[in-house]
Amino acid sequence: MANVIKLRKGLDINLKGKAAEDKVAPGLTDDFALVPDDFPGVVPKVIVREGDHVLAGQPLFADKINSNVSFASPVSGKVTAVERGERRKVLAVKIVADARQEYVDFGVREVSELTGDEVIEALLHAGLFGYINQLPYAVSASPSVHPKAIFVSAFRDMPLACSFEFELKGNEKDFQTGLTVLSRVEKTWLNIGIHQQSQALRTAENVELHIFDGPCPAGNVGVQINHLCPVNKGEVIWTVDPTTVIFIGRLFNTGKVDLRRTIALAGSGITRPAYMDVKVGMSLGAILEGNMVRSDHVRIINGNPLTGRRVLDHAYLGAHTSEVTVIPEGDNVHEMLGWIMPRFKQFSTSRSYFTWLFGKSKEYDLDARIKGGERHMIMSGEYDRVIPMDIYAGYLIKAIITGDIDRQEQLGIYEVSPEDFALAEFVDSSKLPLQKIVRDGLNLLRKENA
Repeated sequence: MANVIKLRKGLDINLKGKAAEDKVAPGLTDDFALVPDDFPGVVPKVIVREGDHVLAGQPLFADKINSNVSFASPVSGKVTAVERGERRKVLAVKIVADARQEYVDFGVREVSELTGDEVIEALLHAGLFGYINQLPYAVSASPSVHPKAIFVSAFRDMPLACSFEFELKGNEKDFQTGLTVLSRVEKTWLNIGIHQQSQALRTAENVELHIFDGPCPAGNVGVQINHLCPVNKGEVIWTVDPTTVIFIGRLFNTGKVDLRRTIALAGSGITRPAYMDVKVGMSLGAILEGNMVRSDHVRIINGNPLTGRRVLDHAYLGAHTSEVTVIPEGDNVHEMLGWIMPRFKQFSTSRSYFTWLFGKSKEYDLDARIKGGERHMIMSGEYDRVIPMDIYAGYLIKAIITGDIDRQEQLGIYEVSPEDFALAEFVDSSKLPLQKIVRDGLNLLRKENA
Protein backbone atom coordinates (compact mmCIF):
# COMPACT_ATOMS: atom_id res chain seq x y z
CA MET A 1 0.00 0.00 0.00
CA ALA A 2 1.30 3.47 -0.88
CA ASN A 3 2.57 5.66 1.93
CA VAL A 4 0.21 8.58 2.72
CA ILE A 5 1.85 11.80 3.86
CA LYS A 6 -0.43 14.28 5.61
CA LEU A 7 0.46 17.99 5.39
CA ARG A 8 -1.32 20.64 7.44
CA LYS A 9 0.41 23.85 6.39
CA GLY A 10 -0.69 25.60 3.21
CA LEU A 11 -3.63 27.45 1.72
CA ASP A 12 -6.26 26.56 -0.87
CA ILE A 13 -7.53 29.58 -2.84
CA ASN A 14 -10.91 28.87 -4.41
CA LEU A 15 -10.96 31.02 -7.54
CA LYS A 16 -13.84 31.45 -9.95
CA GLY A 17 -13.42 29.97 -13.43
CA LYS A 18 -12.26 26.38 -12.91
CA ALA A 19 -12.08 24.37 -16.13
CA ALA A 20 -14.97 21.97 -16.63
CA GLU A 21 -13.95 18.46 -17.70
CA ASP A 22 -14.91 19.09 -21.29
CA LYS A 23 -12.84 20.03 -24.33
CA VAL A 24 -13.08 23.01 -26.67
CA ALA A 25 -11.18 23.41 -29.92
CA PRO A 26 -8.49 26.09 -30.39
CA GLY A 27 -8.59 28.54 -33.28
CA LEU A 28 -6.82 27.60 -36.49
CA THR A 29 -3.21 28.77 -36.60
CA ASP A 30 0.13 27.96 -38.17
CA ASP A 31 1.99 30.32 -35.80
CA PHE A 32 4.33 28.53 -33.37
CA ALA A 33 7.47 29.41 -31.44
CA LEU A 34 9.86 27.86 -28.93
CA VAL A 35 10.93 30.25 -26.16
CA PRO A 36 14.31 29.70 -24.43
CA ASP A 37 13.12 31.42 -21.24
CA ASP A 38 10.82 28.44 -20.69
CA PHE A 39 13.94 26.46 -19.77
CA PRO A 40 15.57 28.05 -16.68
CA GLY A 41 19.35 28.13 -16.65
CA VAL A 42 19.71 27.59 -20.40
CA VAL A 43 21.87 29.99 -22.43
CA PRO A 44 20.58 29.42 -25.98
CA LYS A 45 22.65 29.12 -29.13
CA VAL A 46 20.42 29.12 -32.21
CA ILE A 47 21.34 26.40 -34.72
CA VAL A 48 18.81 27.22 -37.46
CA ARG A 49 18.45 30.23 -39.74
CA GLU A 50 15.50 32.20 -40.97
CA GLY A 51 14.08 30.49 -44.04
CA ASP A 52 15.18 26.98 -43.01
CA HIS A 53 12.63 24.19 -43.18
CA VAL A 54 12.60 21.98 -40.08
CA LEU A 55 10.84 18.76 -39.15
CA ALA A 56 9.08 18.18 -35.84
CA GLY A 57 11.83 16.91 -33.55
CA GLN A 58 14.64 18.75 -35.31
CA PRO A 59 16.70 20.95 -32.94
CA LEU A 60 16.14 24.72 -33.01
CA PHE A 61 18.68 25.82 -30.42
CA ALA A 62 21.13 24.29 -27.97
CA ASP A 63 22.48 25.18 -24.55
CA LYS A 64 25.85 26.94 -24.62
CA ILE A 65 26.69 25.51 -21.18
CA ASN A 66 25.74 21.90 -22.01
CA SER A 67 26.28 21.84 -25.77
CA ASN A 68 24.78 18.36 -26.17
CA VAL A 69 21.42 19.56 -24.79
CA SER A 70 19.26 20.76 -27.68
CA PHE A 71 15.58 21.69 -27.92
CA ALA A 72 13.35 20.16 -30.58
CA SER A 73 10.89 21.96 -32.80
CA PRO A 74 7.28 21.19 -31.81
CA VAL A 75 6.13 21.30 -35.45
CA SER A 76 7.44 20.95 -38.97
CA GLY A 77 7.54 24.12 -41.02
CA LYS A 78 9.54 27.17 -42.04
CA VAL A 79 11.62 29.18 -39.56
CA THR A 80 10.32 32.71 -40.07
CA ALA A 81 12.20 34.64 -37.40
CA VAL A 82 14.74 34.44 -34.61
CA GLU A 83 13.41 37.14 -32.30
CA ARG A 84 16.02 38.89 -30.16
CA GLY A 85 15.84 41.41 -27.35
CA GLU A 86 18.36 43.53 -25.48
CA ARG A 87 22.01 42.51 -25.91
CA ARG A 88 20.84 40.11 -28.64
CA LYS A 89 19.17 37.81 -26.14
CA VAL A 90 17.18 35.12 -27.97
CA LEU A 91 13.51 35.61 -27.13
CA ALA A 92 11.90 33.09 -29.47
CA VAL A 93 12.44 30.97 -32.57
CA LYS A 94 9.28 31.35 -34.67
CA ILE A 95 7.92 28.80 -37.14
CA VAL A 96 5.07 28.74 -39.64
CA ALA A 97 3.76 25.18 -39.44
CA ASP A 98 3.17 22.99 -42.49
CA ALA A 99 -0.36 21.92 -43.31
CA ARG A 100 0.84 18.31 -43.21
CA GLN A 101 3.19 17.59 -40.33
CA GLU A 102 6.42 15.62 -40.85
CA TYR A 103 8.47 14.13 -38.03
CA VAL A 104 12.06 13.07 -37.54
CA ASP A 105 12.02 9.29 -37.06
CA PHE A 106 14.14 8.37 -34.04
CA GLY A 107 13.03 4.75 -34.11
CA VAL A 108 10.93 2.71 -31.70
CA ARG A 109 13.01 1.42 -28.77
CA GLU A 110 12.47 -1.54 -26.43
CA VAL A 111 12.73 0.14 -23.06
CA SER A 112 13.50 -3.01 -21.07
CA GLU A 113 16.73 -3.50 -23.03
CA LEU A 114 18.08 0.04 -22.47
CA THR A 115 20.63 1.16 -19.92
CA GLY A 116 20.42 4.50 -18.12
CA ASP A 117 23.16 5.98 -20.33
CA GLU A 118 21.31 4.86 -23.47
CA VAL A 119 18.13 6.52 -22.21
CA ILE A 120 19.93 9.81 -21.61
CA GLU A 121 21.56 9.63 -25.04
CA ALA A 122 18.19 9.00 -26.71
CA LEU A 123 16.60 11.99 -24.92
CA LEU A 124 19.54 14.21 -25.88
CA HIS A 125 19.37 13.09 -29.50
CA ALA A 126 15.62 13.83 -29.66
CA GLY A 127 15.88 17.27 -28.03
CA LEU A 128 13.75 16.31 -25.00
CA PHE A 129 16.34 16.10 -22.25
CA GLY A 130 16.08 19.87 -21.58
CA TYR A 131 12.49 19.39 -20.38
CA ILE A 132 13.88 17.66 -17.28
CA ASN A 133 14.63 20.02 -14.38
CA GLN A 134 16.79 19.56 -11.31
CA LEU A 135 17.24 20.59 -7.73
CA PRO A 136 19.30 22.39 -6.59
CA TYR A 137 18.87 25.69 -8.48
CA ALA A 138 15.51 24.73 -10.15
CA VAL A 139 17.03 24.77 -13.66
CA SER A 140 17.16 22.43 -16.63
CA ALA A 141 19.15 19.35 -15.69
CA SER A 142 22.70 18.66 -16.79
CA PRO A 143 23.31 15.23 -18.40
CA SER A 144 26.84 15.15 -16.98
CA VAL A 145 25.63 14.99 -13.36
CA HIS A 146 23.91 11.77 -12.31
CA PRO A 147 20.90 12.27 -10.01
CA LYS A 148 20.41 10.47 -6.71
CA ALA A 149 16.67 10.20 -7.49
CA ILE A 150 14.00 11.27 -10.00
CA PHE A 151 10.72 12.81 -8.82
CA VAL A 152 7.44 13.06 -10.73
CA SER A 153 4.51 14.93 -9.16
CA ALA A 154 1.21 14.10 -10.87
CA PHE A 155 -0.63 16.23 -8.32
CA ARG A 156 -1.41 19.81 -9.37
CA ASP A 157 -3.12 21.94 -6.73
CA MET A 158 -2.33 25.56 -7.59
CA PRO A 159 -5.41 27.76 -8.14
CA LEU A 160 -7.17 26.91 -11.44
CA ALA A 161 -4.60 24.20 -12.16
CA CYS A 162 -5.07 21.62 -14.93
CA SER A 163 -6.19 18.22 -13.66
CA PHE A 164 -3.55 15.71 -14.68
CA GLU A 165 -6.06 12.87 -14.29
CA PHE A 166 -8.13 14.41 -17.08
CA GLU A 167 -5.04 15.01 -19.21
CA LEU A 168 -3.92 11.42 -18.65
CA LYS A 169 -7.02 9.89 -20.28
CA GLY A 170 -5.93 8.22 -23.53
CA ASN A 171 -2.23 8.65 -22.64
CA GLU A 172 -1.91 5.93 -20.00
CA LYS A 173 0.40 3.72 -22.08
CA ASP A 174 2.81 6.55 -22.92
CA PHE A 175 2.82 7.70 -19.27
CA GLN A 176 3.78 4.24 -18.02
CA THR A 177 6.46 3.91 -20.70
CA GLY A 178 7.85 7.29 -19.67
CA LEU A 179 8.02 6.21 -16.02
CA THR A 180 9.77 2.99 -17.00
CA VAL A 181 12.28 4.94 -19.12
CA LEU A 182 13.12 7.22 -16.19
CA SER A 183 13.47 4.27 -13.84
CA ARG A 184 16.25 2.92 -16.08
CA VAL A 185 18.30 5.99 -15.14
CA GLU A 186 17.69 6.07 -11.37
CA LYS A 187 15.09 5.28 -8.73
CA THR A 188 11.89 7.14 -9.64
CA TRP A 189 9.31 8.45 -7.17
CA LEU A 190 5.73 9.09 -8.32
CA ASN A 191 3.67 11.31 -6.02
CA ILE A 192 -0.09 11.78 -6.33
CA GLY A 193 -2.90 13.46 -4.40
CA ILE A 194 -5.24 11.74 -1.96
CA HIS A 195 -8.25 12.35 -4.23
CA GLN A 196 -6.66 11.02 -7.43
CA GLN A 197 -8.17 7.61 -8.24
CA SER A 198 -6.85 6.91 -11.76
CA GLN A 199 -5.64 3.32 -12.01
CA ALA A 200 -2.77 4.45 -14.25
CA LEU A 201 -1.49 6.45 -11.26
CA ARG A 202 -2.48 4.16 -8.39
CA THR A 203 -1.00 1.02 -10.02
CA ALA A 204 1.97 2.58 -11.85
CA GLU A 205 4.92 0.22 -12.23
CA ASN A 206 8.68 0.68 -11.77
CA VAL A 207 8.18 3.61 -9.37
CA GLU A 208 7.87 4.20 -5.63
CA LEU A 209 4.39 5.62 -5.07
CA HIS A 210 3.52 8.16 -2.35
CA ILE A 211 0.19 9.89 -1.70
CA PHE A 212 0.05 13.45 -0.38
CA ASP A 213 -2.93 14.75 1.57
CA GLY A 214 -3.07 18.44 2.37
CA PRO A 215 -3.72 21.94 1.06
CA CYS A 216 -1.74 23.70 -1.68
CA PRO A 217 1.29 23.53 -2.15
CA ALA A 218 1.27 19.79 -1.36
CA GLY A 219 1.53 19.20 -5.12
CA ASN A 220 4.81 21.11 -5.44
CA VAL A 221 7.58 18.66 -6.22
CA GLY A 222 9.96 20.64 -3.99
CA VAL A 223 7.65 20.14 -1.01
CA GLN A 224 7.49 16.41 -1.75
CA ILE A 225 11.26 16.11 -2.05
CA ASN A 226 11.67 17.93 1.27
CA HIS A 227 9.58 15.26 3.00
CA LEU A 228 10.89 12.18 1.18
CA CYS A 229 14.46 12.74 -0.01
CA PRO A 230 15.96 16.11 1.06
CA VAL A 231 18.65 17.64 -1.14
CA ASN A 232 22.02 18.22 0.49
CA LYS A 233 24.89 20.24 -0.92
CA GLY A 234 26.55 18.35 -3.75
CA GLU A 235 23.49 16.19 -4.49
CA VAL A 236 21.18 16.43 -7.50
CA ILE A 237 17.58 15.33 -7.93
CA TRP A 238 15.80 15.43 -11.28
CA THR A 239 12.20 16.66 -11.34
CA VAL A 240 9.98 15.78 -14.29
CA ASP A 241 6.59 17.29 -15.07
CA PRO A 242 4.01 14.51 -15.65
CA THR A 243 3.27 15.81 -19.15
CA THR A 244 6.98 15.53 -19.96
CA VAL A 245 6.75 11.89 -18.86
CA ILE A 246 4.09 11.44 -21.58
CA PHE A 247 6.34 13.17 -24.14
CA ILE A 248 9.16 10.76 -23.23
CA GLY A 249 6.87 7.75 -23.44
CA ARG A 250 5.65 8.79 -26.91
CA LEU A 251 9.24 9.11 -28.11
CA PHE A 252 10.06 5.51 -27.18
CA ASN A 253 6.68 4.10 -28.28
CA THR A 254 6.44 5.87 -31.66
CA GLY A 255 9.96 7.11 -32.42
CA LYS A 256 8.62 10.68 -32.78
CA VAL A 257 8.83 13.89 -30.78
CA ASP A 258 5.13 14.57 -30.30
CA LEU A 259 4.54 17.61 -28.07
CA ARG A 260 0.74 17.47 -27.97
CA ARG A 261 -0.70 18.21 -24.55
CA THR A 262 -4.01 19.03 -22.85
CA ILE A 263 -4.19 22.35 -21.04
CA ALA A 264 -6.83 24.03 -18.89
CA LEU A 265 -8.31 27.29 -20.15
CA ALA A 266 -9.48 28.88 -16.91
CA GLY A 267 -10.23 32.05 -14.99
CA SER A 268 -13.15 34.44 -14.61
CA GLY A 269 -12.10 36.16 -17.85
CA ILE A 270 -12.87 33.02 -19.90
CA THR A 271 -16.36 32.60 -21.37
CA ARG A 272 -16.37 28.82 -21.08
CA PRO A 273 -13.60 27.42 -18.86
CA ALA A 274 -12.67 24.01 -20.24
CA TYR A 275 -9.78 21.92 -21.55
CA MET A 276 -8.06 22.18 -24.90
CA ASP A 277 -5.72 19.95 -26.92
CA VAL A 278 -2.78 22.01 -28.15
CA LYS A 279 0.92 21.78 -28.94
CA VAL A 280 3.84 23.34 -27.09
CA GLY A 281 4.66 26.73 -28.60
CA MET A 282 1.19 27.40 -30.03
CA SER A 283 0.09 31.01 -30.36
CA LEU A 284 -1.98 32.13 -27.37
CA GLY A 285 -4.05 34.22 -29.76
CA ALA A 286 -5.43 31.02 -31.30
CA ILE A 287 -5.99 29.46 -27.88
CA LEU A 288 -7.91 32.49 -26.59
CA GLU A 289 -9.78 33.27 -29.83
CA GLY A 290 -13.48 33.55 -29.04
CA ASN A 291 -12.93 32.39 -25.47
CA MET A 292 -12.33 35.67 -23.59
CA VAL A 293 -15.11 37.63 -21.91
CA ARG A 294 -13.45 40.87 -23.01
CA SER A 295 -10.02 42.02 -24.14
CA ASP A 296 -9.58 45.11 -21.96
CA HIS A 297 -8.72 45.31 -18.25
CA VAL A 298 -7.77 41.63 -18.07
CA ARG A 299 -4.50 39.85 -17.39
CA ILE A 300 -3.51 36.90 -19.56
CA ILE A 301 -1.29 34.47 -17.65
CA ASN A 302 0.87 31.78 -19.24
CA GLY A 303 0.34 29.36 -16.35
CA ASN A 304 -1.64 29.57 -13.13
CA PRO A 305 -2.33 32.84 -11.27
CA LEU A 306 0.38 32.28 -8.64
CA THR A 307 3.38 31.07 -10.64
CA GLY A 308 2.54 31.93 -14.28
CA ARG A 309 3.93 34.78 -16.37
CA ARG A 310 1.92 37.79 -17.47
CA VAL A 311 1.85 37.85 -21.28
CA LEU A 312 0.03 39.42 -24.21
CA ASP A 313 -2.20 37.47 -26.60
CA HIS A 314 0.55 37.35 -29.23
CA ALA A 315 2.77 35.29 -26.91
CA TYR A 316 3.19 31.51 -27.15
CA LEU A 317 2.26 28.56 -24.96
CA GLY A 318 5.14 27.75 -22.61
CA ALA A 319 7.02 24.47 -22.72
CA HIS A 320 5.90 23.60 -19.17
CA THR A 321 2.55 25.44 -19.20
CA SER A 322 -0.40 23.27 -18.17
CA GLU A 323 -2.99 26.06 -18.00
CA VAL A 324 -3.70 29.45 -19.54
CA THR A 325 -5.66 31.72 -17.21
CA VAL A 326 -7.37 35.07 -17.65
CA ILE A 327 -8.30 37.16 -14.61
CA PRO A 328 -9.33 40.82 -14.12
CA GLU A 329 -6.43 43.27 -14.10
CA GLY A 330 -8.09 45.52 -11.55
CA ASP A 331 -6.71 48.71 -13.06
CA ASN A 332 -10.22 50.08 -13.55
CA VAL A 333 -11.43 49.42 -10.00
CA HIS A 334 -12.03 52.37 -7.68
CA GLU A 335 -13.18 51.47 -4.18
CA MET A 336 -14.69 54.06 -1.90
CA LEU A 337 -12.89 54.09 1.47
CA GLY A 338 -10.66 51.23 0.29
CA TRP A 339 -9.58 48.78 2.97
CA ILE A 340 -12.04 50.09 5.57
CA MET A 341 -15.03 48.64 3.68
CA PRO A 342 -16.30 45.16 4.69
CA ARG A 343 -15.57 43.71 1.20
CA PHE A 344 -17.97 40.77 1.10
CA LYS A 345 -16.48 39.53 -2.20
CA GLN A 346 -12.80 39.68 -1.25
CA PHE A 347 -10.54 36.94 0.12
CA SER A 348 -8.40 37.35 3.23
CA THR A 349 -6.15 34.92 5.10
CA SER A 350 -6.37 36.97 8.28
CA ARG A 351 -10.19 37.21 8.48
CA SER A 352 -10.01 40.94 7.77
CA TYR A 353 -13.20 40.59 5.72
CA PHE A 354 -16.43 38.84 6.64
CA THR A 355 -16.14 36.41 3.74
CA TRP A 356 -14.51 33.84 6.04
CA LEU A 357 -18.02 33.19 7.37
CA PHE A 358 -19.00 31.64 4.01
CA GLY A 359 -16.51 28.79 4.45
CA LYS A 360 -14.15 27.20 1.92
CA SER A 361 -16.80 26.59 -0.74
CA LYS A 362 -17.13 30.25 -1.74
CA GLU A 363 -15.52 31.13 -5.07
CA TYR A 364 -13.64 34.40 -5.42
CA ASP A 365 -13.20 36.56 -8.50
CA LEU A 366 -9.84 38.05 -7.52
CA ASP A 367 -8.00 40.55 -9.69
CA ALA A 368 -4.28 41.14 -10.18
CA ARG A 369 -3.87 44.05 -7.76
CA ILE A 370 -1.45 43.58 -4.85
CA LYS A 371 -3.32 46.24 -2.82
CA GLY A 372 -0.39 48.03 -1.30
CA GLY A 373 3.22 48.93 -1.92
CA GLU A 374 6.44 47.22 -0.90
CA ARG A 375 7.36 47.89 2.73
CA HIS A 376 9.74 46.72 5.42
CA MET A 377 9.80 42.98 6.02
CA ILE A 378 7.68 41.89 8.99
CA MET A 379 8.84 38.74 10.79
CA SER A 380 5.39 37.48 11.72
CA GLY A 381 5.74 33.83 10.73
CA GLU A 382 3.20 34.21 7.92
CA TYR A 383 5.50 32.48 5.42
CA ASP A 384 5.84 29.41 7.63
CA ARG A 385 2.06 28.97 7.85
CA VAL A 386 1.78 28.33 4.09
CA ILE A 387 5.12 26.60 3.33
CA PRO A 388 5.02 22.95 4.54
CA MET A 389 8.78 22.50 4.39
CA ASP A 390 11.42 22.08 7.07
CA ILE A 391 13.01 25.46 6.46
CA TYR A 392 12.96 28.91 8.07
CA ALA A 393 11.47 30.71 5.10
CA GLY A 394 11.61 34.27 6.47
CA TYR A 395 15.26 34.00 7.48
CA LEU A 396 16.14 32.42 4.12
CA ILE A 397 14.57 35.36 2.27
CA LYS A 398 16.59 37.76 4.44
CA ALA A 399 19.81 35.88 3.70
CA ILE A 400 19.11 36.04 -0.05
CA ILE A 401 18.36 39.77 0.07
CA THR A 402 21.60 40.48 1.95
CA GLY A 403 23.65 38.18 -0.30
CA ASP A 404 24.87 36.01 2.61
CA ILE A 405 25.79 32.82 0.75
CA ASP A 406 26.89 30.81 3.80
CA ARG A 407 23.67 31.63 5.58
CA GLN A 408 21.61 30.71 2.51
CA GLU A 409 23.24 27.28 2.41
CA GLN A 410 22.62 26.72 6.11
CA LEU A 411 18.96 27.67 5.74
CA GLY A 412 18.29 25.22 2.91
CA ILE A 413 18.37 27.16 -0.34
CA TYR A 414 19.40 24.01 -2.23
CA GLU A 415 15.99 22.46 -1.44
CA VAL A 416 13.74 25.24 -2.74
CA SER A 417 12.49 26.61 -6.04
CA PRO A 418 10.65 29.89 -6.71
CA GLU A 419 7.25 28.18 -6.93
CA ASP A 420 7.60 26.99 -3.33
CA PHE A 421 7.27 30.65 -2.28
CA ALA A 422 4.25 31.46 -4.48
CA LEU A 423 1.72 31.19 -1.64
CA ALA A 424 4.02 33.08 0.72
CA GLU A 425 4.16 35.86 -1.86
CA PHE A 426 0.35 35.86 -2.02
CA VAL A 427 -0.08 36.29 1.76
CA ASP A 428 2.98 38.51 2.28
CA SER A 429 1.98 41.69 4.10
CA SER A 430 5.29 43.26 3.04
CA LYS A 431 4.39 42.85 -0.66
CA LEU A 432 7.82 41.48 -1.56
CA PRO A 433 8.39 39.70 -4.92
CA LEU A 434 9.46 36.51 -3.16
CA GLN A 435 9.63 34.28 -6.24
CA LYS A 436 11.97 36.73 -7.98
CA ILE A 437 14.09 37.03 -4.82
CA VAL A 438 14.44 33.25 -4.61
CA ARG A 439 15.28 32.98 -8.32
CA ASP A 440 17.98 35.65 -7.94
CA GLY A 441 19.40 33.78 -4.94
CA LEU A 442 19.50 30.48 -6.80
CA ASN A 443 21.19 32.11 -9.80
CA LEU A 444 23.83 33.61 -7.50
CA LEU A 445 24.52 30.25 -5.82
CA ARG A 446 24.75 28.50 -9.18
CA LYS A 447 27.23 31.08 -10.44
CA GLU A 448 29.33 30.82 -7.28
CA ASN A 449 29.44 27.01 -7.40
CA ALA A 450 30.11 26.74 -11.13
